Amino acid sequence: MPRWSPHRLFRVVAVTEAITWTLLLVGMFLKYVTGTTELGVRVGGMLHGVAFVAYAVTTVVVALDRRWSLGRTILGLLAAIPPFLTIWFDLAMEKRGALGDRWRLREEEPRGPLEQPVARLLRRPLLGLGVGVLTVAALTGLALAVGPPTS
Repeated sequence: MPRWSPHRLFRVVAVTEAITWTLLLVGMFLKYVTGTTELGVRVGGMLHGVAFVAYAVTTVVVALDRRWSLGRTILGLLAAIPPFLTIWFDLAMEKRGALGDRWRLREEEPRGPLEQPVARLLRRPLLGLGVGVLTVAALTGLALAVGPPTS
């Protein structure tokens, strides 16, 4: 599996999302069961929020590159909601060969307005990384402005 292929990127982000779920769940246990500290929820919650957004962005990019169906894309996005389901989804997509070892849009001409910006960013990886980080930061900021899920 080449470095930072769709497969590799999706795996890293899916596992990261699951790890941050663990941190948040431990934090919730400490806050609500033992009553010892809220720090785990604050830190774990923030890390999980960022990882959740990064997973959603990654899912959309990989879905466009690999030409996933709308149903598969929605299932991939929904996999971030229950704890640890991103790992199951990643393994299921690997088993079906839906992730790929090369970025299709680096080599093929994009089809349609959704593939065009993704192709441009995949062909310029440092720019793509920067735009990805800024997108995750902006969406995380928007989520914080809206308020936590319990508000």
